[in-house]
Amino acid sequence: MASPDDSHYAATITQEMESSAKARGTGIAKRSPEYIERKIREGKSVIAVSTGGEWIGFCYIEAWGHDEFVANSGLIVAPAYRKSGVAKQIKRRIFDLSREKYPTAKIFGLTTGLAVMKINSDLGYEPVTYSELTDDEEFWAGCKSCVNYDILMSKERKNCMCTAMLYDPADHFEPEETKEDFKQNSKLYERFMKIKQSRLLNFFKKKERGGSIAKSLMKMFMVH
Repeated sequence: MASPDDSHYAATITQEMESSAKARGTGIAKRSPEYIERKIREGKSVIAVSTGGEWIGFCYIEAWGHDEFVANSGLIVAPAYRKSGVAKQIKRRIFDLSREKYPTAKIFGLTTGLAVMKINSDLGYEPVTYSELTDDEEFWAGCKSCVNYDILMSKERKNCMCTAMLYDPADHFEPEETKEDFKQNSKLYERFMKIKQSRLLNFFKKKERGGSIAKSLMKMFMVH
């Protein structure tokens, strides 16, 4: 668990979050260094550092809907340490910390990555529809800085590029079951995500084109 002594890593963490999102071409809700620092000081984050003090990875907790829902957000690993297994260790620790602090809360996440889906499945998460997530307006407002926000709103917050996953402490499969399910269906999940994202992009592009045509027609009528 991160301690106040780790607050000086906040700027580095937010910079890496933003550059990583740009490199992947995917959306991510932006967070300020001050926000990350607050999570660290509140004891609601997990950080990985080397013995020499080099920052390696990070993740934090957000609570929504009067603590009924909890999200493990902002998982990021320094480029040099990716594919080393450290992301899985961080996810396990932040998941355990979430269970300690909010034992009755439903833990959820939104992701565009198959690797994160696998990690979540190993912990007992299941893919769900957006309707099963929190309806807290503040949570969805956090998506405004994401490049896919217009797609989310055009679908009335019922779908987007991300896949929703949920762990419900009152009703869930055991991690071994969800892990095995993901192993058997990983190719299917991957294909589904690609099809979903492709269709959403096409839908949004058509809507944008339709809007442009409508605006052009309106201008024509106004001129004549």
